[in-house]
Amino acid sequence: MINTLYLGTTSACFELRADSAYYAPEAYDIFLNGEKMRRGETNVFSLFDLLPDTRYALRVQQGEKEFSLDFSTRCEICAVDVRQFGAAGDGVQDDTDAIQSAINFLPAGSRVYFPAGVYLCRPLALKSHLTLELHQDAVLLGCPDRSRYPILPGTVRDLQGREWMTGAFEGLTRPMYQSLIHAEYCEDVHIVGRGTIDGNARNSDWWTQFRHFETARPRLMFFCNCKDVVIHGVTGKNSPSWNLHPFYSENFSCYDIHVQAPKDSPNTDAIDPEACKGVNIIGCRLSVGDDCIAIKSGKIELSRQRLQPASNHVIRNCLMEFGHGAVTLGSETACGVRDLTVSHCVFHATDRGLRIKTRRGRGKNCDITGIVFENIEMNQVITPFVINMWYNCCDPDRFSDYVKSREKLPVDDRTPHLGSFTFRNINCTNAHAAACYIDGLPEAPIDEVTFEKVTVSFADDAVPFVPAMQNDAVKRCKLGLYLNNVKKVSVRDSAIMGCEGNALVTENCGCVETQNLHEEK
Repeated sequence: MINTLYLGTTSACFELRADSAYYAPEAYDIFLNGEKMRRGETNVFSLFDLLPDTRYALRVQQGEKEFSLDFSTRCEICAVDVRQFGAAGDGVQDDTDAIQSAINFLPAGSRVYFPAGVYLCRPLALKSHLTLELHQDAVLLGCPDRSRYPILPGTVRDLQGREWMTGAFEGLTRPMYQSLIHAEYCEDVHIVGRGTIDGNARNSDWWTQFRHFETARPRLMFFCNCKDVVIHGVTGKNSPSWNLHPFYSENFSCYDIHVQAPKDSPNTDAIDPEACKGVNIIGCRLSVGDDCIAIKSGKIELSRQRLQPASNHVIRNCLMEFGHGAVTLGSETACGVRDLTVSHCVFHATDRGLRIKTRRGRGKNCDITGIVFENIEMNQVITPFVINMWYNCCDPDRFSDYVKSREKLPVDDRTPHLGSFTFRNINCTNAHAAACYIDGLPEAPIDEVTFEKVTVSFADDAVPFVPAMQNDAVKRCKLGLYLNNVKKVSVRDSAIMGCEGNALVTENCGCVETQNLHEEK
Protein backbone atom coordinates (compact mmCIF):
# COMPACT_ATOMS: atom_id res chain seq x y z
CA MET A 1 0.00 0.00 0.00
CA ILE A 2 1.21 3.54 -0.81
CA ASN A 3 0.69 6.29 1.72
CA THR A 4 0.86 9.91 0.49
CA LEU A 5 3.01 12.00 2.80
CA TYR A 6 3.27 15.27 0.89
CA LEU A 7 1.99 16.86 -2.31
CA GLY A 8 3.62 20.14 -3.26
CA THR A 9 3.58 22.17 -6.44
CA THR A 10 6.61 20.47 -8.00
CA SER A 11 7.41 17.56 -5.66
CA ALA A 12 5.69 14.72 -3.86
CA CYS A 13 6.62 12.22 -1.17
CA PHE A 14 5.21 8.73 -0.59
CA GLU A 15 5.61 5.86 1.85
CA LEU A 16 5.35 2.13 1.30
CA ARG A 17 3.78 0.66 4.41
CA ALA A 18 5.97 -2.24 5.47
CA ASP A 19 7.05 -4.00 8.65
CA SER A 20 10.73 -3.34 7.90
CA ALA A 21 12.70 -0.42 9.37
CA TYR A 22 13.72 2.33 6.91
CA TYR A 23 14.77 -0.02 4.11
CA ALA A 24 12.08 -1.67 2.01
CA PRO A 25 11.91 -5.48 2.33
CA GLU A 26 12.52 -5.65 -1.43
CA ALA A 27 13.71 -3.12 -4.03
CA TYR A 28 11.05 -1.71 -6.33
CA ASP A 29 10.61 0.22 -9.58
CA ILE A 30 8.78 3.56 -9.71
CA PHE A 31 6.70 4.47 -12.78
CA LEU A 32 5.09 7.85 -13.43
CA ASN A 33 2.50 8.08 -16.19
CA GLY A 34 3.79 4.75 -17.48
CA GLU A 35 7.44 5.85 -17.66
CA LYS A 36 10.01 4.24 -15.39
CA MET A 37 11.57 6.91 -13.18
CA ARG A 38 14.02 5.03 -10.97
CA ARG A 39 14.53 2.13 -8.58
CA GLY A 40 13.80 2.54 -4.87
CA GLU A 41 15.22 0.75 -1.83
CA THR A 42 13.72 2.62 1.15
CA ASN A 43 10.20 2.72 2.52
CA VAL A 44 9.93 6.44 1.71
CA PHE A 45 10.54 7.84 -1.79
CA SER A 46 10.07 11.18 -3.52
CA LEU A 47 9.36 12.61 -6.95
CA PHE A 48 10.71 15.96 -8.12
CA ASP A 49 10.57 18.23 -11.16
CA LEU A 50 6.80 17.84 -11.41
CA LEU A 51 4.45 20.42 -12.94
CA PRO A 52 2.10 22.43 -10.74
CA ASP A 53 -1.63 21.71 -10.81
CA THR A 54 -1.13 18.50 -12.78
CA ARG A 55 -2.58 15.02 -12.34
CA TYR A 56 -0.22 12.03 -12.34
CA ALA A 57 -0.55 8.25 -12.30
CA LEU A 58 1.96 6.56 -9.97
CA ARG A 59 2.75 2.84 -10.09
CA VAL A 60 5.20 0.90 -7.95
CA GLN A 61 6.33 -2.60 -8.97
CA GLN A 62 7.86 -4.56 -6.09
CA GLY A 63 8.52 -8.14 -7.12
CA GLU A 64 5.11 -9.62 -7.85
CA LYS A 65 3.35 -6.86 -5.94
CA GLU A 66 2.02 -3.76 -7.66
CA PHE A 67 0.69 -0.58 -6.08
CA SER A 68 -1.04 2.26 -7.94
CA LEU A 69 -2.07 5.76 -6.95
CA ASP A 70 -3.33 8.84 -8.80
CA PHE A 71 -2.39 12.22 -7.36
CA SER A 72 -2.43 15.91 -8.27
CA THR A 73 0.18 18.54 -7.47
CA ARG A 74 -0.81 21.81 -5.85
CA CYS A 75 -1.47 24.88 -7.92
CA GLU A 76 0.64 28.04 -7.64
CA ILE A 77 0.26 31.71 -8.50
CA CYS A 78 3.66 32.19 -10.15
CA ALA A 79 7.30 31.09 -10.03
CA VAL A 80 10.49 33.10 -10.51
CA ASP A 81 14.14 32.20 -11.05
CA VAL A 82 16.46 34.02 -8.60
CA ARG A 83 18.75 34.87 -11.51
CA GLN A 84 16.01 37.14 -12.84
CA PHE A 85 16.60 39.29 -9.78
CA GLY A 86 20.35 39.46 -10.19
CA ALA A 87 21.62 36.35 -8.38
CA ALA A 88 24.88 35.14 -9.94
CA GLY A 89 25.08 31.67 -8.43
CA ASP A 90 28.85 31.67 -8.83
CA GLY A 91 29.75 31.20 -5.14
CA VAL A 92 31.64 34.53 -5.16
CA GLN A 93 29.07 37.31 -5.49
CA ASP A 94 26.90 37.98 -2.45
CA ASP A 95 23.44 36.99 -3.73
CA THR A 96 21.52 37.95 -0.58
CA ASP A 97 19.83 41.09 -1.91
CA ALA A 98 18.78 39.38 -5.13
CA ILE A 99 17.28 36.39 -3.33
CA GLN A 100 15.56 38.49 -0.66
CA SER A 101 14.13 40.74 -3.38
CA ALA A 102 12.67 37.71 -5.15
CA ILE A 103 11.09 36.52 -1.88
CA ASN A 104 9.65 39.95 -1.13
CA PHE A 105 8.38 40.43 -4.68
CA LEU A 106 6.19 37.35 -4.92
CA PRO A 107 2.48 37.26 -4.07
CA ALA A 108 1.10 34.57 -1.74
CA GLY A 109 1.14 31.08 -3.22
CA SER A 110 4.30 31.52 -5.30
CA ARG A 111 7.64 29.76 -5.73
CA VAL A 112 11.24 30.99 -5.71
CA TYR A 113 13.41 28.69 -7.83
CA PHE A 114 17.19 28.18 -7.51
CA PRO A 115 18.69 26.67 -10.67
CA ALA A 116 22.08 24.92 -10.61
CA GLY A 117 24.76 27.08 -9.02
CA VAL A 118 26.26 28.15 -5.68
CA TYR A 119 24.42 31.06 -4.08
CA LEU A 120 26.53 32.78 -1.44
CA CYS A 121 24.27 34.63 0.97
CA ARG A 122 23.72 36.11 4.40
CA PRO A 123 20.57 35.28 6.43
CA LEU A 124 17.28 35.26 4.52
CA ALA A 125 13.87 36.13 5.99
CA LEU A 126 10.93 34.10 4.73
CA LYS A 127 7.26 35.03 4.57
CA SER A 128 3.95 33.17 4.52
CA HIS A 129 2.53 31.20 1.58
CA LEU A 130 5.92 30.72 -0.06
CA THR A 131 7.85 27.83 -1.64
CA LEU A 132 11.62 27.74 -2.06
CA GLU A 133 12.79 25.11 -4.53
CA LEU A 134 16.43 24.10 -5.02
CA HIS A 135 17.59 22.27 -8.15
CA GLN A 136 19.62 19.15 -7.37
CA ASP A 137 22.82 21.03 -8.30
CA ALA A 138 21.90 24.21 -6.40
CA VAL A 139 23.71 25.10 -3.17
CA LEU A 140 22.59 27.89 -0.86
CA LEU A 141 25.90 28.69 0.86
CA GLY A 142 26.13 30.63 4.11
CA CYS A 143 28.45 33.62 4.31
CA PRO A 144 31.46 32.64 6.47
CA ASP A 145 31.89 36.15 7.93
CA ARG A 146 30.19 36.25 11.35
CA SER A 147 30.08 40.06 11.31
CA ARG A 148 27.57 39.90 8.44
CA TYR A 149 24.96 38.11 10.59
CA PRO A 150 22.52 40.43 12.43
CA ILE A 151 21.92 39.82 16.14
CA LEU A 152 18.20 39.57 16.90
CA PRO A 153 16.58 40.05 20.33
CA GLY A 154 15.09 37.13 22.21
CA THR A 155 11.85 39.01 22.89
CA VAL A 156 10.32 42.31 21.83
CA ARG A 157 7.43 44.36 23.22
CA ASP A 158 4.82 45.88 20.97
CA LEU A 159 3.30 49.32 21.46
CA GLN A 160 0.65 47.81 23.75
CA GLY A 161 3.34 46.33 25.99
CA ARG A 162 2.78 42.71 24.96
CA GLU A 163 5.86 40.50 24.79
CA TRP A 164 6.61 38.49 21.65
CA MET A 165 9.14 35.66 21.44
CA THR A 166 11.59 36.20 18.59
CA GLY A 167 14.75 34.24 19.41
CA ALA A 168 15.88 31.33 21.56
CA PHE A 169 18.61 28.79 22.16
CA GLU A 170 19.07 25.91 24.61
CA GLY A 171 15.71 26.40 26.29
CA LEU A 172 15.69 30.16 26.86
CA THR A 173 14.51 33.18 24.91
CA ARG A 174 17.72 35.07 24.27
CA PRO A 175 19.43 37.19 21.63
CA MET A 176 20.89 35.20 18.77
CA TYR A 177 22.54 35.56 15.42
CA GLN A 178 19.95 35.42 12.67
CA SER A 179 19.78 31.99 11.08
CA LEU A 180 20.58 31.41 7.42
CA ILE A 181 16.93 30.52 6.76
CA HIS A 182 14.81 32.50 9.21
CA ALA A 183 11.01 32.62 9.61
CA GLU A 184 9.00 34.43 12.29
CA TYR A 185 5.21 34.09 12.66
CA CYS A 186 4.83 32.63 9.16
CA GLU A 187 2.50 29.96 7.81
CA ASP A 188 2.32 27.73 4.76
CA VAL A 189 6.07 27.65 4.05
CA HIS A 190 7.67 24.95 1.87
CA ILE A 191 11.38 24.31 1.25
CA VAL A 192 11.73 21.56 -1.35
CA GLY A 193 14.01 20.05 -3.97
CA ARG A 194 17.15 17.96 -4.16
CA GLY A 195 19.55 20.85 -3.58
CA THR A 196 21.71 21.69 -0.57
CA ILE A 197 21.59 24.33 2.15
CA ASP A 198 25.16 24.59 3.47
CA GLY A 199 25.83 26.69 6.58
CA ASN A 200 29.52 26.80 5.64
CA ALA A 201 30.58 26.55 9.31
CA ARG A 202 33.72 24.61 8.41
CA ASN A 203 35.07 27.75 6.67
CA SER A 204 34.19 30.17 9.50
CA ASP A 205 34.77 30.40 13.24
CA TRP A 206 31.33 29.08 14.21
CA TRP A 207 32.79 25.76 15.35
CA THR A 208 36.24 26.83 16.52
CA GLN A 209 35.26 29.83 18.67
CA PHE A 210 31.75 28.86 19.77
CA ARG A 211 32.55 29.11 23.50
CA HIS A 212 33.51 32.76 23.18
CA PHE A 213 30.60 34.35 21.30
CA GLU A 214 28.60 37.12 22.93
CA THR A 215 25.32 35.52 21.92
CA ALA A 216 23.79 32.31 20.58
CA ARG A 217 24.97 30.91 17.27
CA PRO A 218 22.53 30.83 14.38
CA ARG A 219 20.79 27.68 13.29
CA LEU A 220 20.79 26.58 9.66
CA MET A 221 16.99 27.04 9.69
CA PHE A 222 14.93 28.63 12.46
CA PHE A 223 11.13 28.77 12.53
CA CYS A 224 9.65 30.84 15.36
CA ASN A 225 5.90 30.59 15.99
CA CYS A 226 5.26 29.24 12.50
CA LYS A 227 2.49 27.00 11.22
CA ASP A 228 2.20 24.47 8.39
CA VAL A 229 5.89 24.23 7.42
CA VAL A 230 7.24 21.45 5.17
CA ILE A 231 10.89 20.65 4.44
CA HIS A 232 11.09 18.06 1.65
CA GLY A 233 14.01 16.45 -0.11
CA VAL A 234 16.76 18.98 0.59
CA THR A 235 20.13 18.34 2.21
CA GLY A 236 21.20 20.49 5.15
CA LYS A 237 24.85 20.48 6.19
CA ASN A 238 27.59 22.29 8.12
CA SER A 239 25.28 24.36 10.31
CA PRO A 240 26.86 26.76 12.83
CA SER A 241 24.85 24.96 15.55
CA TRP A 242 21.54 23.07 15.38
CA ASN A 243 20.37 22.45 11.83
CA LEU A 244 16.55 22.70 11.99
CA HIS A 245 15.00 24.44 14.97
CA PRO A 246 11.23 24.90 14.93
CA PHE A 247 10.27 26.88 18.04
CA TYR A 248 6.68 27.11 19.35
CA SER A 249 5.51 26.04 15.92
CA GLU A 250 2.61 23.87 14.76
CA ASN A 251 2.31 21.26 11.99
CA PHE A 252 5.99 21.09 11.12
CA SER A 253 7.05 18.25 8.79
CA CYS A 254 10.34 16.95 7.43
CA TYR A 255 10.07 14.39 4.63
CA ASP A 256 12.96 12.55 2.95
CA ILE A 257 15.61 15.10 3.93
CA HIS A 258 19.31 14.52 4.64
CA VAL A 259 21.09 16.37 7.44
CA GLN A 260 24.81 15.93 7.94
CA ALA A 261 27.73 17.36 9.88
CA PRO A 262 31.14 16.00 10.97
CA LYS A 263 31.04 13.76 14.03
CA ASP A 264 33.22 16.19 15.98
CA SER A 265 31.27 19.37 15.12
CA PRO A 266 29.87 21.08 18.25
CA ASN A 267 26.11 21.03 18.98
CA THR A 268 25.12 20.33 15.38
CA ASP A 269 21.86 18.55 16.26
CA ALA A 270 19.93 17.62 13.12
CA ILE A 271 16.32 18.43 14.07
CA ASP A 272 15.33 20.04 17.39
CA PRO A 273 11.60 20.81 17.60
CA GLU A 274 11.02 22.89 20.74
CA ALA A 275 7.59 23.36 22.36
CA CYS A 276 5.92 22.40 19.07
CA LYS A 277 2.56 20.80 18.30
CA GLY A 278 2.30 18.16 15.61
CA VAL A 279 5.75 17.31 14.21
CA ASN A 280 6.34 14.68 11.50
CA ILE A 281 9.87 13.47 10.77
CA ILE A 282 9.57 10.70 8.19
CA GLY A 283 12.00 9.11 5.77
CA CYS A 284 14.98 11.23 6.87
CA ARG A 285 18.72 10.44 7.01
CA LEU A 286 20.53 12.15 9.86
CA SER A 287 24.23 12.02 10.75
CA VAL A 288 25.62 14.85 12.89
CA GLY A 289 27.97 15.83 15.72
CA ASP A 290 25.35 15.77 18.50
CA ASP A 291 21.81 14.42 18.86
CA CYS A 292 20.10 13.39 15.63
CA ILE A 293 16.67 14.45 16.89
CA ALA A 294 16.21 16.30 20.18
CA ILE A 295 12.66 17.06 21.26
CA LYS A 296 12.58 19.99 23.64
CA SER A 297 10.18 22.31 25.44
CA GLY A 298 12.41 24.86 27.17
CA LYS A 299 13.88 25.42 30.61
CA ILE A 300 11.73 26.38 33.58
CA GLU A 301 11.94 30.11 32.77
CA LEU A 302 10.48 29.47 29.32
CA SER A 303 7.61 27.44 30.79
CA ARG A 304 6.71 30.48 32.90
CA GLN A 305 6.72 32.72 29.84
CA ARG A 306 4.46 30.47 27.78
CA LEU A 307 3.50 26.95 28.78
CA GLN A 308 3.24 24.79 25.64
CA PRO A 309 4.18 21.10 25.78
CA ALA A 310 5.83 19.32 22.90
CA SER A 311 2.99 17.10 21.72
CA ASN A 312 1.86 14.69 19.01
CA HIS A 313 5.21 13.97 17.35
CA VAL A 314 5.76 11.12 14.88
CA ILE A 315 9.19 9.86 13.83
CA ARG A 316 9.11 7.03 11.29
CA ASN A 317 11.24 5.27 8.69
CA CYS A 318 14.37 7.30 9.48
CA LEU A 319 18.07 6.38 9.44
CA MET A 320 20.16 7.96 12.21
CA GLU A 321 23.92 7.59 12.44
CA PHE A 322 26.87 8.68 14.57
CA GLY A 323 25.05 11.14 16.84
CA HIS A 324 25.19 11.32 20.65
CA GLY A 325 21.59 10.14 20.68
CA ALA A 326 19.32 8.92 17.89
CA VAL A 327 16.13 10.30 19.45
CA THR A 328 16.60 12.48 22.51
CA LEU A 329 14.10 14.17 24.79
CA GLY A 330 15.60 17.12 26.61
CA SER A 331 17.27 18.13 28.51
CA GLU A 332 15.20 21.33 28.17
CA THR A 333 11.70 19.86 28.67
CA ALA A 334 10.16 22.17 31.29
CA CYS A 335 6.87 22.47 29.34
CA GLY A 336 6.63 18.70 29.06
CA VAL A 337 6.63 16.14 26.25
CA ARG A 338 3.63 13.97 25.52
CA ASP A 339 2.49 11.51 22.86
CA LEU A 340 5.64 10.65 20.89
CA THR A 341 5.79 7.60 18.60
CA VAL A 342 9.06 6.46 17.04
CA SER A 343 8.79 3.49 14.67
CA HIS A 344 10.41 1.64 11.76
CA CYS A 345 13.76 3.41 12.23
CA VAL A 346 17.38 2.30 12.00
CA PHE A 347 19.88 3.62 14.55
CA HIS A 348 23.49 2.99 13.58
CA ALA A 349 26.60 3.76 15.70
CA THR A 350 24.94 6.41 17.84
CA ASP A 351 26.04 6.70 21.46
CA ARG A 352 22.47 6.07 22.61
CA GLY A 353 19.22 5.04 20.94
CA LEU A 354 16.48 6.58 23.02
CA ARG A 355 17.97 9.26 25.24
CA ILE A 356 15.84 11.07 27.81
CA LYS A 357 17.69 13.62 29.89
CA THR A 358 16.14 15.78 32.59
CA ARG A 359 16.99 16.84 36.14
CA ARG A 360 15.76 18.52 39.26
CA GLY A 361 14.99 22.13 38.41
CA ARG A 362 13.15 21.51 35.12
CA GLY A 363 9.89 22.08 37.01
CA LYS A 364 6.51 20.52 37.78
CA ASN A 365 5.31 21.05 34.20
CA CYS A 366 8.13 18.85 32.93
CA ASP A 367 5.77 15.91 32.46
CA ILE A 368 7.16 13.42 29.93
CA THR A 369 4.74 10.61 29.13
CA GLY A 370 3.13 8.58 26.37
CA ILE A 371 6.45 7.65 24.74
CA VAL A 372 6.38 4.62 22.40
CA PHE A 373 9.31 3.11 20.47
CA GLU A 374 8.51 0.14 18.21
CA ASN A 375 9.82 -1.79 15.20
CA ILE A 376 13.37 -0.43 15.43
CA GLU A 377 16.76 -1.85 14.45
CA MET A 378 19.86 -0.69 16.34
CA ASN A 379 23.44 -1.67 15.54
CA GLN A 380 26.61 -0.53 17.33
CA VAL A 381 24.57 1.71 19.61
CA ILE A 382 26.61 1.98 22.81
CA THR A 383 23.57 2.06 25.12
CA PRO A 384 20.23 1.46 23.36
CA PHE A 385 17.91 2.92 26.07
CA VAL A 386 18.79 5.73 28.48
CA ILE A 387 16.39 7.57 30.78
CA ASN A 388 18.39 9.91 32.98
CA MET A 389 16.83 12.19 35.61
CA TRP A 390 20.25 13.36 36.80
CA TYR A 391 21.50 15.20 33.71
CA ASN A 392 24.38 17.47 34.69
CA CYS A 393 25.28 19.43 31.57
CA CYS A 394 24.78 23.01 30.35
CA ASP A 395 23.41 24.68 33.52
CA PRO A 396 25.36 26.85 36.00
CA ASP A 397 24.26 24.66 38.94
CA ARG A 398 25.18 21.40 37.20
CA PHE A 399 27.54 20.32 40.01
CA SER A 400 25.39 21.58 42.91
CA ASP A 401 24.22 19.36 45.78
CA TYR A 402 20.64 19.97 44.63
CA VAL A 403 21.32 18.37 41.26
CA LYS A 404 23.52 15.50 42.37
CA SER A 405 22.22 14.52 45.84
CA ARG A 406 21.07 10.92 45.93
CA GLU A 407 18.91 11.65 48.98
CA LYS A 408 15.13 11.81 48.68
CA LEU A 409 14.48 15.55 48.45
CA PRO A 410 11.09 17.26 48.89
CA VAL A 411 8.83 17.35 45.82
CA ASP A 412 8.18 20.98 44.88
CA ASP A 413 7.59 23.24 41.87
CA ARG A 414 11.02 22.34 40.50
CA THR A 415 10.53 18.56 40.42
CA PRO A 416 10.00 16.90 37.00
CA HIS A 417 7.77 13.88 36.36
CA LEU A 418 8.28 10.97 33.97
CA GLY A 419 5.27 8.81 33.10
CA SER A 420 4.92 5.80 30.78
CA PHE A 421 7.50 4.45 28.31
CA THR A 422 6.93 1.48 26.00
CA PHE A 423 9.57 -0.32 23.91
CA ARG A 424 8.40 -3.15 21.66
CA ASN A 425 9.66 -5.16 18.67
CA ILE A 426 13.19 -3.76 18.89
CA ASN A 427 16.42 -5.57 17.92
CA CYS A 428 19.76 -4.21 19.18
CA THR A 429 23.07 -5.76 18.14
CA ASN A 430 26.66 -4.96 19.14
CA ALA A 431 25.81 -2.83 22.19
CA HIS A 432 28.65 -1.87 24.54
CA ALA A 433 27.85 -0.20 27.87
CA ALA A 434 24.37 -1.39 28.86
CA ALA A 435 21.20 -2.79 27.37
CA CYS A 436 19.36 0.01 29.15
CA TYR A 437 20.25 2.52 31.84
CA ILE A 438 17.20 4.02 33.50
CA ASP A 439 17.74 6.16 36.59
CA GLY A 440 14.83 8.00 38.20
CA LEU A 441 14.68 10.37 41.16
CA PRO A 442 14.00 8.86 44.61
CA GLU A 443 11.37 11.54 45.33
CA ALA A 444 9.80 11.22 41.86
CA PRO A 445 10.18 7.67 40.51
CA ILE A 446 9.36 7.01 36.85
CA ASP A 447 5.80 5.67 36.59
CA GLU A 448 6.14 2.75 34.20
CA VAL A 449 8.64 1.18 31.78
CA THR A 450 7.65 -1.71 29.50
CA PHE A 451 9.92 -3.86 27.33
CA GLU A 452 8.13 -6.24 24.96
CA LYS A 453 9.87 -8.36 22.31
CA VAL A 454 13.16 -6.52 22.80
CA THR A 455 16.46 -8.25 22.00
CA VAL A 456 19.86 -6.85 22.96
CA SER A 457 23.21 -8.49 22.19
CA PHE A 458 26.63 -7.13 23.05
CA ALA A 459 29.70 -6.71 20.89
CA ASP A 460 32.48 -9.22 21.58
CA ASP A 461 34.95 -6.34 21.89
CA ALA A 462 32.61 -4.08 23.92
CA VAL A 463 34.31 -0.99 25.38
CA PRO A 464 33.34 0.58 28.74
CA PHE A 465 31.37 3.81 28.40
CA VAL A 466 29.38 6.18 30.63
CA PRO A 467 25.76 5.49 29.64
CA ALA A 468 24.27 8.68 31.16
CA MET A 469 25.74 12.14 31.70
CA GLN A 470 25.41 12.60 35.46
CA ASN A 471 27.60 13.51 38.42
CA ASP A 472 29.83 10.72 39.73
CA ALA A 473 29.00 8.58 36.69
CA VAL A 474 30.71 5.20 36.35
CA LYS A 475 31.69 3.55 33.08
CA ARG A 476 29.75 0.39 32.35
CA CYS A 477 30.35 -2.55 30.05
CA LYS A 478 27.89 -5.28 29.08
CA LEU A 479 25.43 -4.30 31.80
CA GLY A 480 21.97 -5.79 31.26
CA LEU A 481 18.69 -3.98 31.77
CA TYR A 482 19.38 -1.62 34.66
CA LEU A 483 16.49 0.30 36.25
CA ASN A 484 16.50 2.44 39.39
CA ASN A 485 13.56 4.30 40.95
CA VAL A 486 10.78 3.03 38.69
CA LYS A 487 7.30 2.31 40.07
CA LYS A 488 6.44 -0.46 37.60
CA VAL A 489 8.77 -2.49 35.39
CA SER A 490 7.46 -5.02 32.86
CA VAL A 491 9.69 -7.19 30.67
CA ARG A 492 7.99 -9.65 28.32
CA ASP A 493 9.23 -11.97 25.54
CA SER A 494 12.67 -10.37 25.49
CA ALA A 495 16.29 -11.54 25.36
CA ILE A 496 19.59 -10.16 26.67
CA MET A 497 22.62 -11.92 25.22
CA GLY A 498 26.24 -11.58 26.25
CA CYS A 499 25.76 -9.42 29.34
CA GLU A 500 27.95 -9.67 32.42
CA GLY A 501 25.84 -10.29 35.50
CA ASN A 502 22.07 -10.57 35.55
CA ALA A 503 19.98 -9.72 32.51
CA LEU A 504 17.69 -7.56 34.66
CA VAL A 505 18.97 -5.41 37.52
CA THR A 506 16.46 -3.33 39.48
CA GLU A 507 17.04 -1.04 42.44
CA ASN A 508 14.41 0.86 44.41
CA CYS A 509 11.69 -0.31 42.01
CA GLY A 510 8.10 -1.14 42.90
CA CYS A 511 6.29 -3.80 40.91
CA VAL A 512 8.67 -5.83 38.69
CA GLU A 513 7.02 -8.27 36.26
CA THR A 514 8.92 -10.58 33.92
CA GLN A 515 7.53 -13.10 31.46
CA ASN A 516 9.74 -15.11 29.14
CA LEU A 517 12.94 -13.10 29.68
CA HIS A 518 15.70 -15.07 27.98
CA GLU A 519 19.30 -14.67 29.14
CA GLU A 520 22.29 -16.02 27.22
CA LYS A 521 25.89 -15.60 28.36
